Amino acid sequence: MNYCIGADLGTSALKLLLVDGRGEIVKTVSRSYPVQYPHPGWSEQAPEDWWAAFVSGVRELTQDVDASHVRGIGVGGQMHGLVVLDEKDNVIRPAILWNDGRTDKETKYLNEVIGKETLSRLTANIAFAGFTAPKILWLQNNEPENFAKIRKIMLPKDYINYRLTGVHATDYSDASGMLLLDVKNKRWSDEMLGICGIQKEQMPALFESYAAVGALLPEVASELGLDSGTRVVAGAGDNAAAAIGTGTVEDGRCNISLGTSGTVFISSDRFAVDPANALHAFCHAGGDYHLMACILSAASCNKWFCEDILGTHDYAAEQAGLTDDHLGRNHVFFLPYLMGERSPINDTDARGTFIGLRMDTRRQDMLLAVLEGVAFAIRDNVEIARRQGLSIAGSTLCGGGAKSELWQKILCNVLNVDITLLQTEQGPGYGAAMLALVGCGAYADVKACANAFVKPQKTITPDPVIAARYEEQYRKYKEIYPTLKDLFKTLK
Repeated sequence: MNYCIGADLGTSALKLLLVDGRGEIVKTVSRSYPVQYPHPGWSEQAPEDWWAAFVSGVRELTQDVDASHVRGIGVGGQMHGLVVLDEKDNVIRPAILWNDGRTDKETKYLNEVIGKETLSRLTANIAFAGFTAPKILWLQNNEPENFAKIRKIMLPKDYINYRLTGVHATDYSDASGMLLLDVKNKRWSDEMLGICGIQKEQMPALFESYAAVGALLPEVASELGLDSGTRVVAGAGDNAAAAIGTGTVEDGRCNISLGTSGTVFISSDRFAVDPANALHAFCHAGGDYHLMACILSAASCNKWFCEDILGTHDYAAEQAGLTDDHLGRNHVFFLPYLMGERSPINDTDARGTFIGLRMDTRRQDMLLAVLEGVAFAIRDNVEIARRQGLSIAGSTLCGGGAKSELWQKILCNVLNVDITLLQTEQGPGYGAAMLALVGCGAYADVKACANAFVKPQKTITPDPVIAARYEEQYRKYKEIYPTLKDLFKTLK
């Protein structure tokens, strides 16, 4: 039996999957690592921690099988993070992560001075604080000594692939979120590179997600206990990899992820741009394109409220008393902007907010407001897609938050669409393993692999009564941010 390894390089942990040629998950391993918050709104990690987690994790993952039968490795990873290497390929500084909010000045410069119209023409997108290009400008403005040392720029999962193969490479899906790629034509934008003060030679080579970028370096193969002929594919940004793992590969298919962040991912067989640029227009890991929206805080809101505020890790117990009668009747509302917000408001000043508290408010009401607030924020983005003429009658659902039956029901009724859960839901890691299988020739293309692997488990349908109540609640929710927007700017 031959195997492939799929990796999900997340914000808080690395998850590794050993998958056989039939799509069966043989084993999973997880390794956590820290996130540093050196200033309010900043978020950084040490790439060396990712590599250490990968090495120890792979050793454990393959200890019970014949590791010589591992044919390929694919990595899906957190997007947008800035990893910079010097002339000796050493890491210059900690990686600035996707949810880092320090680049407000640089983001405004790109959107207001360079101009959104120009950015959209060059890259199909506008600047968001989490994107890589504003981070490069921040480095140039605030750490010129480090900026001068840069010889290679890459994304988090690309650092793992570089350590595996010695090749500086990235894939089109992940590169799309840098604001440096001409997404339509799948090439680096010379004009955008010039705006950011960097050269094409500093950028990694571009590959399709399922294409092999190289084989394991002999010394790395020995360290991991794998064969040196093991292929490493380019991999994908975490959302594109998760879309592969959920079978979101056909035109018009939708997947919603409730991970640390929340995403709405709509696959498309043609290039298209949202006129307002509230949705991202990116390349897909299968070779086509997709529209995507990202809210910065999703399952992390629930984690924050339960663990940091309530002091519990028993999420299920907190949700246990919430029945259908509670849904759509809450007097408390929550804006899930704990890290500012990306889609669709693009506001780094936005803050998490409870509103509607009364003397009879209980922890259960506040917890429900958190779950509903995330669902409402996702609906904000679904509504934009609908205004573009996209028909979203249903969606698959993945991510840690998708394990909550309560949250499944809330999201289903807030969006008023069918929600499908899958038999195998392992997010980006599973999709990355599928990309590796395609890269090793086990399947002709990504769609063929998805058709063979991805099977539905159950479908949840909206309750007309609850959906109607949530329609009224959403109308109220939509008024909160516009009312508080100017106040947020003063809460520095």
